[in-house]
Amino acid sequence: MSASPRPPIVAVMGHIDHGKSSLLDYIRKSNVTAGEAGGITQHVSAYVAEHEHEGVPRKITFLDTPGHEAFKALRARGAAAADVAILVIAADEGMKPQTKEAWNEITEAGIPFVVAFTKMDKNGADLERVKISTLEEGLYLEGVGGTVPFAGVSSKTGEGIPELLDLVLLTADLAEPSGDPSVSASGFVLESSHDPKKGIAATLIVKDGTLTPGTFVVSGTAFAPVRFIDDFRGARIPSAGPSEPISVSGWNTLPSAGTPFSCVASKKEAEKVVDAVGQKPAPVRALPDEAGRTIIPVVLKADVSGSLEAVAHAVSAITHERALVKVVSSGIGAVGESDVKSAISAGAIIIAFNVPTVPAAHDLAERTGIAIESFTIIYELVQRVEAYVIERAPRIKEEQNVGEAKVLKSFSVSGVKQVLGASFISGSMTVGSQIKIVRRDIELGRGKLTNLQVARADVKEIHIEGEFGLQIESKTEAAAGDRLVAFHIVES
Repeated sequence: MSASPRPPIVAVMGHIDHGKSSLLDYIRKSNVTAGEAGGITQHVSAYVAEHEHEGVPRKITFLDTPGHEAFKALRARGAAAADVAILVIAADEGMKPQTKEAWNEITEAGIPFVVAFTKMDKNGADLERVKISTLEEGLYLEGVGGTVPFAGVSSKTGEGIPELLDLVLLTADLAEPSGDPSVSASGFVLESSHDPKKGIAATLIVKDGTLTPGTFVVSGTAFAPVRFIDDFRGARIPSAGPSEPISVSGWNTLPSAGTPFSCVASKKEAEKVVDAVGQKPAPVRALPDEAGRTIIPVVLKADVSGSLEAVAHAVSAITHERALVKVVSSGIGAVGESDVKSAISAGAIIIAFNVPTVPAAHDLAERTGIAIESFTIIYELVQRVEAYVIERAPRIKEEQNVGEAKVLKSFSVSGVKQVLGASFISGSMTVGSQIKIVRRDIELGRGKLTNLQVARADVKEIHIEGEFGLQIESKTEAAAGDRLVAFHIVES
């Protein structure tokens, strides 16, 4: 059998909170958004929808890619696996930083795309204004000097969504995505996770061929027997053809999200392919400490591999002039005793994203003083790690000069105590301040200002021009013409 047209795989991409998931909610007649932590998508998810185009029901596979900047790698994977992209731009806000990043990733992937101007129902929505804003950024739409098709849509009312899907299918037809159902399946790993009941599971997108039970899937150094196949709704299906998103369980190790997969007939063949790959993918590495900064070690645990990579990227990108975050250990699944032991040996904090902590690990952490910080929203996680880095970063003590006076005469010296006459130069001189004795711009010694007098009356501070008397305690004797510089220590 030769290649034949297959349903298009469509990546929905754009800036955070510009309505990607809400758009898919309407298309799929479901409500995934309400169940997502913080209202943002934090994994690449795949769904199949059907749209009647020119009187014919057509299937479309959608990839919902996260918009938060930490998930740039995930968005890039979505584009790499897709045939067509929808670039979502909120009609009341226009182009934003992640919009531009998503557009760049679409361009780099070399796939055609359609622009969806979302939130057309909002009061601030202005289609003409936002079209001009895209033009100013160099994105040329149809009718505005370019060829990129677009549609204004509302995920609340459904306005414009049928037209958008028509544009997607027209664009896909020009790209002519095809697959041969008669060959062995191949495609991409979208996500992998550890299921307590099923073991290691992975979400796959079949781009070519048909996947059937009884074979083995291989991705990098990971492989799994295909005992059964679940579709995107979790329903068991007998086989999976081109463009279908599916789940396969029973992997020997976590396959890396974004890597291609292929299919072989036996475990022996799968092991042979894995051996040929050679070494396993390099673990998450921290940035090198080239500036001599203090290392702040962290242990990361997350629910799925895509989240783990995104979190590792986010925390490793946290910068401080005197400290550097280093991921000393990372993994998928609940925080266990081994994670706490890793944290103990490294003096690390444990960061858990969307995973629980087993009771034994919790008890061990409490006994040993290891902090376990749990999060479900990535930007809250990043904020906490940033604060932790600031807390742990070495403090720098700096001297700040606050006042200066010139010694006019030395009246008496008794041990370390000296009574002097001086004239005000600048700033303020306060009883209790530390002072430096400076002669010809060379510091001779230091001491403490213990008394101030103006017209034989004690005062706490001198901050105006004039002559005054003072007593200092210092092992260095001050002489007429020396400068006394008051200072304090500032810690940052």
